[in-house]
Amino acid sequence: MSTDLAAVLGTSETASLEFKRAAERHTIRKAICAFANDLAGCGGGDLLIGVDDHGAPTGEVDTSDTALLAIANIRDEGKILDRPSMVVTKEAFAGVPVIRVHVNAAGTPPTRVDGVAYVRIGPTTRMATRDDERILSERRRSHDLPFDVQTLDSCTVDDLDLDVFRADYLRSAVDPAILDENGRPLETQLASLRLADVDGTPTVLGVLLVGLDPTARIPGAYLQFVRYEASDVGGAILDEQDIRTNIIGIAERLETILKGNLRTRLVEVTGLREEPRPNYPFEALREVCMNALMHRNYESSHAPVRIAWFADRIEVTNPGGPYGQVRSDNFDRVNDYRNPSLAAAMKNLGYVNQFGRGIGRTRAALERNGNPAPDFAVDDASWTVVIREAQ
Repeated sequence: MSTDLAAVLGTSETASLEFKRAAERHTIRKAICAFANDLAGCGGGDLLIGVDDHGAPTGEVDTSDTALLAIANIRDEGKILDRPSMVVTKEAFAGVPVIRVHVNAAGTPPTRVDGVAYVRIGPTTRMATRDDERILSERRRSHDLPFDVQTLDSCTVDDLDLDVFRADYLRSAVDPAILDENGRPLETQLASLRLADVDGTPTVLGVLLVGLDPTARIPGAYLQFVRYEASDVGGAILDEQDIRTNIIGIAERLETILKGNLRTRLVEVTGLREEPRPNYPFEALREVCMNALMHRNYESSHAPVRIAWFADRIEVTNPGGPYGQVRSDNFDRVNDYRNPSLAAAMKNLGYVNQFGRGIGRTRAALERNGNPAPDFAVDDASWTVVIREAQ
């Protein structure tokens, strides 16, 4: 049995709770708009239809499926923009059926009704003032930060591997002499490196770099490696691994996997001298794989970075096509960063050597080793690099 709303939400109007006796559409629109704007920072709010101003249910409101659908359709009629996230249900308030409209806070406020923004100030709804709109606009801009430095509100410091942070990342990102002299608290250290905010809530960057289980919060944050016996996916699978750990852990395991699959051949240098060379230069593999982890789309794709190792080639695919000013016809000349803070962190860790040089370094390493030039397949949703074996 569901809990009565009177016990859950209370019987007095607040910044996150409003009562209406009847389903009057324009007042409902204003209430939805105000809760979506969430000036008080409550996370949204609830409108109860069929309750009077004193918190007493009237028992007079229609709670049929037809009535619920009519309220739900208010969201899509084009008068409230941007359209809010809301749920309309029939529930009990003090034992009497009412209509509950639960509205989630908008990620890009201000929300408006017929061009007017409304906010909830304590138990009243009113038009937003200029200062109210300034606050809402600033809140919207905060959501426009790159995804890699946005906070993950469901996370805490306990979701980070602090041993990895101290042993691997902190020493690479901060001068050891400064670090030894600096007695700043852990939360301040995390915030200064953009791994958390000032309140200690981890960012996407923090979870990607030193998270205990990044895929629990960012489903696509892992790498898949498959080694095929033949030159197509129909051949036998010789090795298959999903590496589901933070980027520092992925880099360590990937180095072992890649080096373990390389073969060495003897190449004639002069008439009397030969030297061993791998079938693929490790430097090129490192550049391609680390750049895939650095540039991929973590925000809206749940697909992993994929490394498919065939008998005659290696294909590295990452979700996320060209970003910003990069296009499929200029990717080898123009740089932009979907994850700028992650890129900086990976440079500090030594996983990438210099911004904007990855493709050039890959081509040069392949040429020195006797491999063909790499092939690139770029579309709106993914990016694949194909490296072919040296002959």
